[in-house]
Amino acid sequence: MGFFVHARGQTADRRFVMSAFDLQPAASALVLFSGGQDSATCLAWALDRYERVETCGFDYGQRHAVEMQARLAVRAGMAGAMSDRAGRLAEDHVVDLTGYGAISESALTADKAMEMDARGLPTTFVPGRNLVFLSVAAALADRRGLDVLVGGMCETDFSGYPDCRRDTIDAMERALSLGLDKPVRIETPLMALTKAETWALADRIGGDPLVELILEASHTCYRGDRSERHAWGYGCGDCPACELRARGHAEWVAS
Repeated sequence: MGFFVHARGQTADRRFVMSAFDLQPAASALVLFSGGQDSATCLAWALDRYERVETCGFDYGQRHAVEMQARLAVRAGMAGAMSDRAGRLAEDHVVDLTGYGAISESALTADKAMEMDARGLPTTFVPGRNLVFLSVAAALADRRGLDVLVGGMCETDFSGYPDCRRDTIDAMERALSLGLDKPVRIETPLMALTKAETWALADRIGGDPLVELILEASHTCYRGDRSERHAWGYGCGDCPACELRARGHAEWVAS
């Protein structure tokens, strides 16, 4: 479906129309890349589709700083896991958002219990995180001349985070298109997938080498625990992120 974007004060003339019919074929992408299972799968998905792929990570003061190390390991490992498409992987960017993390206090940025809050949201929810990430990524992509943003948001296994929902991403796509005065595309290949289906997607794209890279190098655990490797990868095994990843892996293997 298309949508109309009007300049201030205009009511009849279309400023531009964004639709499946007038978007130009995309040749490049910027992947929002944390180094977790989802973003690693999205990076492989983008390398499979676009001629040039850059990555963007965000340091927002997360407690599990091991995430910032994992993203480098996953990027480096892509050369072997997807050797026929490794030449498409271009620059990496890291944006300092520690000031934002300080005002968006959560169990991921401060010493707080992982539980449900008074609104019924998990305390691991960082308010507005994906909204901020997408805004910054859109600005970077604009300056880099990149055609598409790729994010691992998912509303099937989304831990209750409202900024992972399809409606939220659609609204951001419209807002960014208005703010940048051009069509902005946000691709979310995992939006309708379960974690088991995310494992299956990685297997379809890169087979055993990609699955092994995700198992060994990616990081999902909220506690930053990499002391033990399980069948599904490293983690504490009992935080919500580990439970979701482990359950998805078990369902994928069983299928």
